[in-house]
Formats: sequence, C-alpha cells, structure tokens
Amino acid sequence: MNGGLLVAGTTSDAGKSVVTAGICRWLVRQGVKVAPFKAQNMSLNSFVTREGAEIGRAQAMQAQACRVEPTAHMNPVLLKPGGERSSQVVLLGRPVGEMSARGYHGGRQERLLGTVLDSLAELRASHDAVICEGAGSPAEINLRRTDIVNMGIARGAGLPVLVVGDIDRGGVFASFFGTVALLAPEDQALVAGFLVNKFRGDVSLLEPGLDMLHGLTGRRTYGVLPFRHGLGIDEEDGLRVSLRGTVRESAVAPPVGEDVLRIAVCAVPLMSNFTDVDALAAEPGVVVRFVDRPEELADADLVIVPGTRGTVRALEWLRERGLADAIARRAAEQRPVLGICGGFQLLGEHIEDDVESRAGHVDGLGLLPVRVRFDREKTLTRPVGEALGERVEGYEIHHGVAEVVAGDPFLDGCRVGQTWGTHWHGSLESDGFRRAFLREVAAAAGRRFVPAPDTSFAALREEQLDRLGDLIEHHADTDALWRLIESGAPQGLPFIPPGAPA
Repeated sequence: MNGGLLVAGTTSDAGKSVVTAGICRWLVRQGVKVAPFKAQNMSLNSFVTREGAEIGRAQAMQAQACRVEPTAHMNPVLLKPGGERSSQVVLLGRPVGEMSARGYHGGRQERLLGTVLDSLAELRASHDAVICEGAGSPAEINLRRTDIVNMGIARGAGLPVLVVGDIDRGGVFASFFGTVALLAPEDQALVAGFLVNKFRGDVSLLEPGLDMLHGLTGRRTYGVLPFRHGLGIDEEDGLRVSLRGTVRESAVAPPVGEDVLRIAVCAVPLMSNFTDVDALAAEPGVVVRFVDRPEELADADLVIVPGTRGTVRALEWLRERGLADAIARRAAEQRPVLGICGGFQLLGEHIEDDVESRAGHVDGLGLLPVRVRFDREKTLTRPVGEALGERVEGYEIHHGVAEVVAGDPFLDGCRVGQTWGTHWHGSLESDGFRRAFLREVAAAAGRRFVPAPDTSFAALREEQLDRLGDLIEHHADTDALWRLIESGAPQGLPFIPPGAPA
C-alpha cells in the first residue's frame, strides 16, 4: 500500500488538524505505517525535532498519533508571523529569512512546490500511507495560482481530497457546495467528498440534507463526527489565541489539597508556544487563564510571561498596559513569576536586538540578572537537564542569547527569589519537575495546594489521541475511507459550475 489523502476544510478551524490526527491514530491501530504531512503551516506554535528542525506543533502531535518521530519532511514550510504583513520563513526546519506576504505569494511560494512535493515523496516512500492536512480553504481563489498546501499539493501528488466542514458554525451545506463549485475542473476531480464535524443532535435530521448534497455534487459524505469537548490538539495560529479564553476544555479531577492554584498567563503580542501551560491546566486543582490587565494578576498565585515572536514589542505592551509594574511588584513581594523564552528575555536587565525588532539597546524589566543579545542564527535544540531534584526535558527555539551573570541556576536560565526564567519550552510536561515546581509555587503563595501524585501528561495526550481515533472509527465510514486512501478519488465525479474564475 502506498496511499494518501488530503484533509481540506471549508474554513480555518473547521477541524482539519483534529481529523488528520484522528485518521492517523485510526490507521496506526489497524497496523498501517502512517505519517502526517502539512506542506505549509502558518504558526507561532512550533516544535523541535530530534535532528534539530523546527516544525509546527500540530504536525508533531499528529506524528505522535502515528507513533512515529516527527521530522522536517512532515512540515517542510513553516511561516512564523512577525506582524500583520511579514513572517519568518522556515524551510525544512531552518529559518531562511523574513518575507512580506506580498513577496511570498508573489513568487517565492510557487517556487517551493518542488520542495514540498519532494518531502511528501520521501514520506510516501517510507510509509504505507501519508495523511496530509490543508490550510484555510482550498477555494481561496485569490491564492490558487501559487498554492502549495491545498489543491496545489493534491494535484501535484494525485491525492484524493476530503473536505471537512464545522457544522457548529452553521452554513455547512453551502460551504461544502461553494467550496467545490469554486474549484477548477482538474481540482474538482480530486474532491471525493465531505466530512461533517462538531454535529450536535440527532443525525437522522441531518440525513436529508446529506442526500441532497450528494444529489447536487455527486459526492458522498464520509462521516458525521459528533461535537466533543476537549478534543483540540496543539493549535497552529498564534495570532488567533483568545485573550480571555481558557487553555483547554476538559474534565479535570477535583483538587487533591484544600486549595486550588491560580495561574495567570500574560497574553503578550505574537505569543508563541502557549501550549507550554497545557500541562499545568491538566493538573487537578490548577486554574489557568490568559490575562491582559494588571488587576487580573492580583489573585494569581503564579504569573507566567510566555514565549513571543516579538520580545521587544511584548515588553512595550506590558509597560503600556501597566502589567510590567504589576509584575515588578510581585517580584519584590516574592510572589512567583515565571518567564519562558521571550518572557525570560524581557525579565532581564537589557536586550540588544538588531535582528528581531532592530530596536538596538532596550532596557528590560530588570527582575533577573540576565543580558540578552539577539543572534541571527536561531537556537534549535532538545536539552535534557535537572531542576528541583527532578529530570527535565524541553526544547529551545530562539534568536536571543542570554548571558546569566548571577542568581541561582535554573534550566540554563536563572532564579532570583521567586522569579524564574528559562529558554526551555515544554519543561512543564516533565511530570516530576512540574509537581516539584507547583509545590514551590504553592508554598510561596501560602496555598494549601497539593499536586496530584499520579498525573501523567504523556498519558493524557495518548488518551486524547485515542479519543480522536475512536471518533473516526465510530462515526466515519472507515471502509470507504480506507478505499479512498488506498485507491484515490472515484472516477467520473461531476463538474459543478461555475468552477474557478479565469
């Protein structure tokens, strides 16, 4: 078997990442050697593979669903926004420069089609099946000429396409029909059918609409997935994180101790790797929320300044909002503060940045004895170490080089009193260290909080991925899905006018 499938969507957030992960987990449980693939990803939420390549975290999670190690070939092009109009381009895991949206879509993207097709071919040569994820919608007619992630990759590799629609938003039938009807005949020939996501209620009430959709398009619906809480995997687009949203909807056990622990995460601009706090949110009795006002720090037992693609911009934002003063008061009162990556950098004495913001010398918050200099070379590593008597694993993604001149060592960063800073992402996923850190925070905050002795973040992730696999297995037509992956799109699918405009 050398099968493949492109999971496209009627919109962003239709559920492409979740469906891709679910199909991957379902296939691997059938004994299929499968890999995920996304030709081009726009995300501030990234991961470092064992060979030191940077890829989107969604693809790293999908690799976990496949029970394989993630590689650069699974996400050959990663765009990391630095603002509304420009992004850093990461090619095969390495940054190759900054580019405006106009410059990228004006020619550079089109030239990368060969690179992404080579990566896909590499994966297909070593796996039984590759499940590809699209981006946004395949019917973005203004971008079709240079597309390398939706119909461009489907046509280039001859992949069948499954279109996912989020019925919870409404208008799913119009979205399905309109998506197909705005594609060129050659693209339409690859669109095999549809998958309804996030359905609530009685499926029998939906079936007449599905029958009519089949009559109008000649394409079947491969499944209706019910709405389920807590099924989101690591998000892709850091620009769309809700400032007031919860970290993850999930059913968590009650606290082990007498108190809960409240954690406030500063929702800095261009926030990156905000999934660092997911392991905290998974702990019974830990309440995590994003904040953007100083008064929201008042009852927090721990304040986290997370990673950011714009350290200097985040520093200015904290000062403008009054959050910088609130954090400084906390540090002076020995109330816990944790800075991660960019958040660690801005807690230091000063920053020399001629790379990211090109602001030159900028004074930091002065809460840690650290001096930061931005280097053009990006640090991409998977460090292993020890802190608070526990083994810790993490990963680093940063241009800022930190010179620690005093304080107590902490994960290659430092600690002064109850102010902590490190470049390590993912450290809180190490269960023993997370529990030890939370005990320190609780003691400093005067809370009678006790970490649960048996929370395994890795096991919780596996359970989540199995739930996604179950969703596909129980609510999709897996026989038809298997034939689609193995044999490609059915022959003779009708053309739906008007098609793509000339």
